[in-house]
Amino acid sequence: MFSELDTSFQHLISQWFILMAAVVVLCFLVSEITRNYSQVDKLWSLMPVAYSWMAAVSFPSPRLFLMAILVTLWGLRLSYNFYRKGGYNIIPWKGTEDYRWQIMRYNPVLKGRIRFGLFNLFFISLYQNLLILLFSSPLLPASLYHDQPLTGVDLIAAILVLTFVIIESIADNQQFRFHQEKQIGGFNEKHYTASLKKGFLTEGLWRYVRHPNFAAEQGMWISFYLFGVAASGQWINPTLAGCVLLVLLFAGSTWLTEGISSRKYPDYAVYQKEVPKFIPRIRDLIRNQRKS
Repeated sequence: MFSELDTSFQHLISQWFILMAAVVVLCFLVSEITRNYSQVDKLWSLMPVAYSWMAAVSFPSPRLFLMAILVTLWGLRLSYNFYRKGGYNIIPWKGTEDYRWQIMRYNPVLKGRIRFGLFNLFFISLYQNLLILLFSSPLLPASLYHDQPLTGVDLIAAILVLTFVIIESIADNQQFRFHQEKQIGGFNEKHYTASLKKGFLTEGLWRYVRHPNFAAEQGMWISFYLFGVAASGQWINPTLAGCVLLVLLFAGSTWLTEGISSRKYPDYAVYQKEVPKFIPRIRDLIRNQRKS
């Protein structure tokens, strides 16, 4: 029995890596040919869904089906948000490119066809795909110990994952509406008048933290890690690396994003001093609750 499980588990891992390797090569070649370096961005919301259902089909169990369903909900939400911002196109390799890749192409360290090509290969295409696999990796202990029953930790993890998905949905909707009002006057009634004057969003969830969508994304995958804890019984296990590396990626991405905003908007430095980056202050939550 153990040897059968061991073989099936190894087969699942090998299938994950085969899929990841194929996607890495595809993303690198397509991005180099088209000069659109958002190919991994197109698959960011799809790959965890694929990994989840591969695990659930290989080791059918209540925990894995629950994890796969939650990841699918997350993926559908993120894919829709990416789509409405122009990220997807009927021609698969086209679509809006993330403005940060455009900026980084002109960075003196990366400028040049060969240097940015290496950056594309090792960071954009390879590292990001490896990271997606790693923060999906709590599916592995859930697969290895698929016969373990659901626990209270699973319930907590599921509630937290859903909560963060909802928060991220609200944040993305607010941001999308703001940019519509800013760029094309998409609504007769302006919802973000104060933010429009400054040029950047400071209302809605943005009055509590500077990046509520980023914070919720990190919180979602940290919470997802708890499923692996519930299955293995180990609070610290190797799959922790995925959510830790994701947090580090967001730290770097946020630093780049805020650097751009600081140069573009004079009031952004004041906003940085007044509003925390990811974790809201309790007193701010209480104060705004009383005002409402």
